Amino acid sequence: MIPPRLPNGRASRTRGRFVTLIALAFVLLIGARWAASLAIEYEWWKELGQLETWFDLYLYAFAPLAGATLVAFLTLWAAHSMALRFAETRLREHRTYSFLTSIGLLFIGFLISSATLDNWTVVRYAGSRTLGDAPGAFHDAVFGRPLSFYLFDLPFYDDLRRYLLALMIVSIAVYWIAARAWQLRYRFPELRDMQQIDLRFLRLTGALESRFLRGAVIVMLLAFAAKFFLGRYDMVRNDHGFMTGIDYVDANIKLPLQWLLIAACLLAAMLVSLGRWVFAAAMIIVLPIEFIVPRLVSALYVKPNEISLERPYIDTHIHATRSAYGLEQSVKEIEYKTKPVASLDPVKHKAVLDNVRLWDWRPFHDTVTQQQALRTYYVFNDTDVDRYTIDGESREVLLTPRELDIRQLPDARASWVNPHFIYTHGYGLALAPVSKVTPEGRPVYLIQNMPPEISTPSLKLTRPEIYYGEVTHEPIFVRTSQEEFNYPSGNDNKKSRYEGKGGFPISSLPMRLAAAIHEGDANILLTAYLTPESRMMIHRKILERVQELAGFLTWDSDPYMVITPEGRLVWMVDGYTTSNAHPYSRPLTLEGIGDINYIRNSVKATIDAYDGDTRLYIFDPKDPIILAYQHLFPELFHAAAEMPAGLRAHARYPETLFRVQSEIYRTYHMVNPQAFYNKEDLWDLAQYVAGQSGTPQPVTPTYVVASLPGQDKAEFLLMTSFTPRTKQNLIGVMLARCDGPSLGELDVLELSKQELTPGPMQIAASINQDQNISKDLTLWNQQGSTVLRGQMLILPGENTFL
Repeated sequence: MIPPRLPNGRASRTRGRFVTLIALAFVLLIGARWAASLAIEYEWWKELGQLETWFDLYLYAFAPLAGATLVAFLTLWAAHSMALRFAETRLREHRTYSFLTSIGLLFIGFLISSATLDNWTVVRYAGSRTLGDAPGAFHDAVFGRPLSFYLFDLPFYDDLRRYLLALMIVSIAVYWIAARAWQLRYRFPELRDMQQIDLRFLRLTGALESRFLRGAVIVMLLAFAAKFFLGRYDMVRNDHGFMTGIDYVDANIKLPLQWLLIAACLLAAMLVSLGRWVFAAAMIIVLPIEFIVPRLVSALYVKPNEISLERPYIDTHIHATRSAYGLEQSVKEIEYKTKPVASLDPVKHKAVLDNVRLWDWRPFHDTVTQQQALRTYYVFNDTDVDRYTIDGESREVLLTPRELDIRQLPDARASWVNPHFIYTHGYGLALAPVSKVTPEGRPVYLIQNMPPEISTPSLKLTRPEIYYGEVTHEPIFVRTSQEEFNYPSGNDNKKSRYEGKGGFPISSLPMRLAAAIHEGDANILLTAYLTPESRMMIHRKILERVQELAGFLTWDSDPYMVITPEGRLVWMVDGYTTSNAHPYSRPLTLEGIGDINYIRNSVKATIDAYDGDTRLYIFDPKDPIILAYQHLFPELFHAAAEMPAGLRAHARYPETLFRVQSEIYRTYHMVNPQAFYNKEDLWDLAQYVAGQSGTPQPVTPTYVVASLPGQDKAEFLLMTSFTPRTKQNLIGVMLARCDGPSLGELDVLELSKQELTPGPMQIAASINQDQNISKDLTLWNQQGSTVLRGQMLILPGENTFL
């Protein structure tokens, strides 16, 4: 039997209700996920004590775009309304049309704003309003503008100009289309009968007399004038191959021509206001002049006399680049004449000899992984170099944390409880001095095994558990009814319960529901292991944590662990402020960062490995970028003086910044413009060979304990060395200081060009010429070992390298 059909109207209504229900369910699902994420974010930021920063981030993310969208909508709506009035009708006479077009104009306003304005450019501009002009701060040589103008003001003005220009172009289009469409509303039947489109139908009769259109064109021409005016400042980043910035042609030809373009735009705007459209259009004749004349002058006059004409501009480029990369003020260049050492005084040179690096971090890491992992699920992700006071003396050490990698436990992962409640944290670390080796060729551990065995009273561990690290999984839940795995002990496992303040409360039904939706895991809602004290931990990876907290900074990819005097484990990670807007500075491309021509190590972050407590400290209060961010986020940053002394003692010069500076310095140590132009004294990073038949590769920066010339006290330094281009003899050594108030200072030892100081490759060749040593090296390499040879020592009180 065939069921009766529903009447067409009733069936249509049923389908309509069904579609409505589906749409409503979809909207509710999206809203639930958004609300759940918002609730989890709120609790996480509350855990860090940074709710105000969270609110500020949301404000800065939406306020500039919302304000610009509103202004664009009002402008477009006014253009549309005036267009209808020009067509002799009114918006209020067409209410449905008015409503629909208003929604469309609002969307167009949003597109214009999002395409032309960068939120952070606007926000940084607002944050920089309180910055003063510090004494001795950088000012460009041509315009006399401070650095803050190029970092904050110019990008904002450029965005604002693009926004106004785009808005005026779209406003003209809206006005023209709406006015002509309404003029033709009674003639559309004629269009259907036409065999081909007559372009005369698009002509808006009387448009050139329209006040709105003339006003919009005037604003557009003023925007072009602003473009040419601001373009003068953009010249400070012109790339000329041999230099960056304003050169002779820019200063003497292009800058005056920019004023000609500005005058043409202003004159054209005045002519448009008078209705002289043809004369206004004639102003375009200045564009070919601006294109041709500078090229003629460069080819016929500048090229034959380039070095004499460009000398002052090259000098500006050299010093601006050094300033942008922190080399102008912080570098102390020392003429250093070496002499052979007759004998070593063990007493006088004790501080250096006690820290000779017998262990490189690579073989140490491999050895520790074999000896100290103890179980397959423990990993040593990275090994770092640091210094500690051991038995009253400074000792350089290698340290690597023991973290738990749940991926190495495939069977345990089969149970939902194991990764979320039981296997929650790593445990302890391995630490050994760089200068000691056992007779069996192993490290002499100062901290090893589980539970930690510490062989010196100078160190202690009260909280060896690592809940926050570089190898983590999430979410995890602590203070539950299920005990956590702490560390293995023979055939048994030691259990523990979390006693810290990390994470946020998760026991309430709304929070469990929010977490279940946020993680897409219903087990969080259904599990019976959560108690009223239970807490949920997220963002446990160090780099992810600081990126979530302050993503507007660039973070170093190599966090390192510190043992505090109280026995806690704390991660430290360096944060950088970067820009590509520094005038006259040579740009560099950094992997993971992009193009920059300015960098500062302005921030150091600390993250407690047990509690997750995260603090950001400003270490370069002269950096205008970090000062702007400090004004925007007053609760987020702390002064460097507020960092606990036990952590401050382990702050160090970051290797990433040092690599950038050494790359720049190998060219920009030449401050004589003629020598720079001809590349007369270009340096390379020294090279070394790993193994007997390896390929030469640049030396990597190395942390060492050594003393500077004229000082008897050894200190913790980061070091690299240079050779002349295509040569292998040593020509310079760059040293970054890490201790106390000297942190951030750079010393460059400039070696004599009249005397040969052997470089790493030449020393390696001398070693290979020794038959006894060469025989042993050959044997070791045949057995699969990689021999890493050599460490440079600077002896206190001696002008001597070893």
